[in-house]
Amino acid sequence: MKQLVRLLSLLLPFGWLVVLAIFLGSITIASNMALLSVAAYLIAAAALGPLLITLTLPMYIVRFMGVSRAVSRYAERLFSHNAAFRLLAALRVRLYTRLAGLSPAQLQSYRSGDVLARLISDVDELQNVYLRLFSPLLIWLLITALTFVVFANFALHLAWISLIFLLVAGIGVPGLGWWLARGMGRRQIEAQAGLKVTVVDGVQGMADLLACGGTSAQSAKVASLDTDLGAIQRHMANVSGIQQTLLDVLTNLALWTILLAAIPLVATNHITGVYLAFLALMILASFEAVMPVAQALQLLGHSQAAAKRLFSVLDTQPLIVDPPQPLPAPVATPTSRHTLAFEHVTFSYGPDEADALQDVSFCLEPGRKVAIVGPSGSGKSTLVKLALRFWDTTQGAICLDGQDIRQYALQDLRAIFSVVDQDTYLFSRTLRGNLLLARPDANEQELMDVIAQVGLADFVQQLPDGLATWIGEQGLRLSGGERQRLAIARALLKDAPLLILDEATANLDPYTERTILETLDLLMQGRTTLMITHRLVGLEHMDEILVMDQGNVCQRGTHAQLIAEDGLYRTMVSLQDDLLVFV
Repeated sequence: MKQLVRLLSLLLPFGWLVVLAIFLGSITIASNMALLSVAAYLIAAAALGPLLITLTLPMYIVRFMGVSRAVSRYAERLFSHNAAFRLLAALRVRLYTRLAGLSPAQLQSYRSGDVLARLISDVDELQNVYLRLFSPLLIWLLITALTFVVFANFALHLAWISLIFLLVAGIGVPGLGWWLARGMGRRQIEAQAGLKVTVVDGVQGMADLLACGGTSAQSAKVASLDTDLGAIQRHMANVSGIQQTLLDVLTNLALWTILLAAIPLVATNHITGVYLAFLALMILASFEAVMPVAQALQLLGHSQAAAKRLFSVLDTQPLIVDPPQPLPAPVATPTSRHTLAFEHVTFSYGPDEADALQDVSFCLEPGRKVAIVGPSGSGKSTLVKLALRFWDTTQGAICLDGQDIRQYALQDLRAIFSVVDQDTYLFSRTLRGNLLLARPDANEQELMDVIAQVGLADFVQQLPDGLATWIGEQGLRLSGGERQRLAIARALLKDAPLLILDEATANLDPYTERTILETLDLLMQGRTTLMITHRLVGLEHMDEILVMDQGNVCQRGTHAQLIAEDGLYRTMVSLQDDLLVFV
């Protein structure tokens, strides 16, 4: 129940909409009760042949209630859904904002399909709390009280009969449904999330599944999950059927009980006979308020499970946060550019894991180009993640212009870096949309300039839609070289003073790699550059090369100096040359 209380507390900013929706919902059902019962009275009274003028007021009441019911129903739907959807939109934004604030280490614990399920399905599930639980329960209580008062004006025991039936229908039947469906809501939410995860994985990895012949196994897994979900849904449908049957039985029992209890009152002239139909249809119409309550408690398990999954994300505290009082944003000028220094940096990805970096120190001075090389797993890319504060150092510090980078706001710190890596993510947008990610205010001429600088001008001109061409999910409609050039163009457009190249030419053929390196030379001109690579190509122009092995800097110097030494760098160059000769 703690999740439900917390969810309901989120309604406070929309309190006036909720109160208005509940009021209009009550008016809707009350209008229907008056419409049916007064119409019954009107027909019964007209059958006795009285003067028409004596029936004028009931006729106007019937007409007015017919219009009132329709208008209030429309207004109630408008205000209740407006409040619910505004709240869900705000909750979805909060959830995405929280995910965006988590460090990559924390995001790795979520699968993309599961995140999608939480953002879409779980948030949508919570509309049941507002539209089918909170509001219907309050409307049912108000209508039950109104029905009791109306029947009490005729006879107190009629009021108690109506109250008992409405309470049994509003508490007993939903309670039975909740008991029969206990645990099913959580299982259904988990089954839906699991199915989404499997489908997303299958679609994203379709090429590999086809190549490896794994489509049959994946289809079988999807079918199995779908069968499990179908079994849960059938169980829930059976519970709904039982509830609806019991409500129908109680509705008719209430009608006949009221009639049987009222007939003796007519015989003793305690009430007039024309009111029999009035009383019968009054109790019948009051059950309109009960129907949504049964479904509300049945869906309670779904809402609780969805809320638990959402709040588990919202309650996750980011590991990397802005300082309480950040330093002013670092600003580079033509005469004073940034210096980035690693000072005795040690880092481990977890308390039980070995150090990825051990006492690493070097300085990236303004205008200099530093390369960091080494075998896979030596800690090269970890340096980039630490510089961007995706993680924080375990020991030591990274300083920007003499200040610990943890003293800057995250947005200000990351604004001074342009990053090109081997896995640059391209969004399922147009070429223009992917470029504008670097600088949203760039004009068309600036976009075409960077496209020309990276050698994509002819390619773009051949496209029927030019920069408006849709590149597909993760840029799959582009070749590897075109994707890398687009990533470089994005870095050029951002024009940040510090440039990081993280395996920017990995997974490319030698010819494409050479052309990309020529483009990168253009990008590095006048910029302070940190180049991470395990491909020892084009390093002759670097001001300094750091050789890393098992988290340590084991060599440093220029290309010529390191070739002259008998060390890891010369061994790597030799192995690479032998491989190229073999190829």
